[in-house]
Amino acid sequence: MLEVLGITAPIFCIIGMGYLAARFSLLSREQMRGLGTFVITFAMPALVIRALALRPIAEVLNPHYLIAYVLASLGCLAVGLVVFRKLHGHNLSNSAIAAMGMGTSNSGFIGYPIALMAVGPQAGVALALGMMVENLVMIPLALALAEAGHQGGGSTLTVVRETFKRLSRNPLILAIITGGILSIAEVKLPVVPLKLIEMLSMASAPVALFVIGGVLYGTKVRGQVGEILQIGAGKLILHPLLLSLGFLVLADVEPAMMTAGLIMASAPMMSVYPILGQRFGLEGRCAAALVITTLASFITISLLLIFIKH
Repeated sequence: MLEVLGITAPIFCIIGMGYLAARFSLLSREQMRGLGTFVITFAMPALVIRALALRPIAEVLNPHYLIAYVLASLGCLAVGLVVFRKLHGHNLSNSAIAAMGMGTSNSGFIGYPIALMAVGPQAGVALALGMMVENLVMIPLALALAEAGHQGGGSTLTVVRETFKRLSRNPLILAIITGGILSIAEVKLPVVPLKLIEMLSMASAPVALFVIGGVLYGTKVRGQVGEILQIGAGKLILHPLLLSLGFLVLADVEPAMMTAGLIMASAPMMSVYPILGQRFGLEGRCAAALVITTLASFITISLLLIFIKH
């Protein structure tokens, strides 16, 4: 138990420090946003390049891991659509945004820092593969479904095309492509750029956690409690459960990658979830789900680590 707390407690302490910094106005919301931009634009891309470029491509592109992660994420999306469409009677846009919260993880800001402490450098590979699934499959698909429902289904192709256009300018996607090319070409980075990448990547985890705490301050939790809890349960329980089943079926995944993947799947939804839901008037529910799920993840991830350690 103490070993698990040694992993999770520092993580959530840094989140708490970010929350307190925002609560007592040590850093403004704009400054927090600036720190988040630094992580997304510089630190995390450096981390992804380092994780991919320093490993052979056969080790990076683990097909069994990717298949299991894709199927688990799509399974959560499908369950969310059924629950919110059939049981709650919501429209496609509402259901798709709820389902996206169940099937996409905050891999970079929460999943990776915990996985790094649990399994070491291989957490970087799991992060890159998870981001490929989230950014190239889950987010475009969920947003295309939501937009189709919002516009009567008339412009799904346009939405998908525009989403991929934006993703092509995303620093994290560019980092995945760059790291993949370096890995395939077996290029050995010179000392200076390698050191620069290492320094930036080291800043990724603590700054990301600090930003999460700052974002949580001021987020209101109100209304639709039952639906919010269902989104949270889908994210924290169903997602890792489906992934564990996928790993059992596709047995050729090494234990460290399995652990990292389960931690990623057990992380709460991404911090931009309320922003993505804003276009459809769902930012309140999305923000409340983000707060509750992030707080609950301290317990669920700790229980997961206890189970793995034993």
